[in-house]
Amino acid sequence: MTAPRDSGGLHTARHLIRAEAAALAALEAQLDARLDATAQLILDRPGKVLTVAVGTSSHVARRLAHLLSVTGTPALFMHPVDGLHGSLGAIQAGDVVIAISRDGETDELNEFARRAKNLGAAIVVLTAEAGSQLGIIGDLTVALSTPAGADPGEILAMGSTLVTAAWGDALAVTLMERRGYSWDAVLYSHPGGAVGKRAADDSSQSGAPRLT
Repeated sequence: MTAPRDSGGLHTARHLIRAEAAALAALEAQLDARLDATAQLILDRPGKVLTVAVGTSSHVARRLAHLLSVTGTPALFMHPVDGLHGSLGAIQAGDVVIAISRDGETDELNEFARRAKNLGAAIVVLTAEAGSQLGIIGDLTVALSTPAGADPGEILAMGSTLVTAAWGDALAVTLMERRGYSWDAVLYSHPGGAVGKRAADDSSQSGAPRLT
């Protein structure tokens, strides 16, 4: 039996995956002092970390809040629209807000960031446009570039979303290392699912959980 020939759809799909892979590979060169500065800002501030975004970026922000918490930096996601309807009351001096927007021109997010800053929070911005309204609001703005083609039509936030998520991963592991947050602590807060079962099995066999 002969192998089926690639359809036009498969060609398009493979082209996109190659473009996204190139965007992620290019991120390594963009990791610089701003990552260290963001980690240090979070470590120096006595308050909580909140991640905020709308649209596609909101899923990146939710993921980042989860992974920060898993790795020892307590964090929560807040939707900016909810914030503008009263949840801004949760913001206090000493907090850090990580605001994510590719173009930095989302009105609700920018208004949230302005008000959070006025309430005493430090604003970290992840964006592709450092000169955007959101970028200017930020106390620390990280501009992440994405090669052409990684976002289809330069409209759909696909490759740029992956780049931002990966930058957040790098932040999470950096903070975990600086805090000295142990794998035992990770496992203690993750008793559910396959990870929790694996930890229980390892503990019963050796007396201490392991994660490789």
